[in-house]
Amino acid sequence: MTTDLRVIVFPGGFNLPIWAAERQGLFDEQGVRVVLTPTPSSTFQMQGLAEGRFDVAMTAFDNVVAYQEGQGEAEIPPNPDLFAFMGSDQGFLSVIGGKGVKSFADLKGRKLSVDAMTTGYAFVLRELLERNGVSDVSFDRAGGALSRFQELLKGTHAGTVLVTPFDLLAMQQGHIRLAVAHEQLGAYQGVVAAARRSWAAQNGAALAGFVRAYRAGVEFLHANREIAEALLVANVRAMTPALAKQTLAVLLDERSGFFRDARLDPAGMETVLALRSKFGKVKLYDPQKYLDTNYLR
Repeated sequence: MTTDLRVIVFPGGFNLPIWAAERQGLFDEQGVRVVLTPTPSSTFQMQGLAEGRFDVAMTAFDNVVAYQEGQGEAEIPPNPDLFAFMGSDQGFLSVIGGKGVKSFADLKGRKLSVDAMTTGYAFVLRELLERNGVSDVSFDRAGGALSRFQELLKGTHAGTVLVTPFDLLAMQQGHIRLAVAHEQLGAYQGVVAAARRSWAAQNGAALAGFVRAYRAGVEFLHANREIAEALLVANVRAMTPALAKQTLAVLLDERSGFFRDARLDPAGMETVLALRSKFGKVKLYDPQKYLDTNYLR
C-alpha cells in the first residue's frame, strides 16, 4: 500500500534530495508517493500546513517555532501542533546586494526585501545587518527566495537574503555577495521537514519512510554527481551545466552541505531560538518543544 504525502516546498535547488529520491524510486521503495507543491511564500506554506491542506512542509525551523508560538504573520488555527521531524541543512543563506551595492555600507537608508517581516529568515538578515554596522534600513515583504531573486534583478530592492543556487545566479548577473550566513552565525538549523503532531501520530510509517528515502537521496547525490548536476539543470530555470557544478559543490560540501544523517542540529536550533528571542521580543529556550526525533530514529 502506498501513502500519498502532500509536501509543500520552496522552489530551488535545495530540493535536490527529493528530486533524486523521486527519480530513483526511493520513495516508492518506502511505500510513499510524494506530491510536491511549490509555495510562493512562508505565509502560504505555513497556513496550508496548519490547516491540513499539506502533510509535510520543507521549511525553515524558524518558521516552525514562530507559528507554534503564535508569532507568524498568516492566520492559522489555534494550537496548530506543528513540529520538526527531520533536518536538512544550515539554510545555504547569503546576503546579496542589489544593483550598485558593493558593501554593507551601501545598504544604509535603503529598502531590503524579506519573505515576511517576522519569519522566513528575516531575523537572520537583521542580525547580519547589525553585525556589519547597518541599522537604518527598511524592509519590504517580497515572498520566497525565487520572488526575492527576481525583484533583486529588477532593481526593486537594495539587498536580500538568498539561498543557493539563487545567490550564485544573482552573482552571475553581477550582484555582490556581502556575507555568507553560517560564516558569521556559526551553526544554524535551516530547512527542516515539519508536520502536525496529530496527523503524524496516524501516519508514522509514512513519515519514517519519507526520512529514509530523503537520506538515501542525499547519499545518491554524493555517489552520482553527474546525475545530480543534470537534475539541477532540468529543474532550476536559468541553471547551466557550469553553474550546476558550482551549486553542487555548495550543496554537497562535507562541512556545510546537506546533513547526511538528516539531523536536527542542537547548536543550530539554539541559534534560531536566540535570534527569535532577540528580535521577536519573547524569550525562547527549549528546542525540544518544537521537534520529535522518533521518526528520524
